[in-house]
Amino acid sequence: MGDVTTTKNTNHPVSENGAKAPAHETVYQTLRGQILFGELAPGQAVTIQGLTEALNVGMTPVREAIRRLISDGALVFQGNRRVSVPVLHSKDLDELTYARKTIECELAKRATMRVSADDITTLVQIDDALDRAISAGDVADYLAQNYAFHTTLYQHAEAPILTDLADRLWLRFGPSLRVVCGRFGTQSFPDRHKDILNALRKADPEFAALAMERDVTQGMEQVSMGLVTDN
Repeated sequence: MGDVTTTKNTNHPVSENGAKAPAHETVYQTLRGQILFGELAPGQAVTIQGLTEALNVGMTPVREAIRRLISDGALVFQGNRRVSVPVLHSKDLDELTYARKTIECELAKRATMRVSADDITTLVQIDDALDRAISAGDVADYLAQNYAFHTTLYQHAEAPILTDLADRLWLRFGPSLRVVCGRFGTQSFPDRHKDILNALRKADPEFAALAMERDVTQGMEQVSMGLVTDN
């Protein structure tokens, strides 16, 4: 097919009992990561055949993974056995910003009342790694550490439904975030994580929610500014 940039991945995730994960789960997680971190760019078409060759797997697990990713809103059908990452438009960003602020601020509030000192230390370490990625202009590591900070924080909220919804939202804007970082560099992105960490130390859920709202708002504004020429 010639239009796919995915890399072959022969690593197989394992379950808690040490058994290999099913092939469709391995493919799903691989493609999900490539979408989330922008290795598959918005609008870039890929074919089922191309993915089977790139990932060195059979057609059935690829089809199942694609079905799940379409259900997640991370892929759309293009016809002729092609799928692509959706291209965001202004109205999409408005909805995503509203949904992120609603859900992620609530997750931050809930997590604030549940994190331990060790949990905060882990988040500080992630944020330190994020700062190093920003200083180095390492877009891939910036995206990975930023995602890790948010998902690690949300795990402490003990709200699996909200956490799952937040994760699906990240799949929607993650590819565009990579595009903007590639254009303007990591230095252009705001980082309100220090405010969030201070709120966690003070056990102040309202301050945590406010810091998260500012983090989400400023980040999505940067994405919007960067994509304006595409819409």
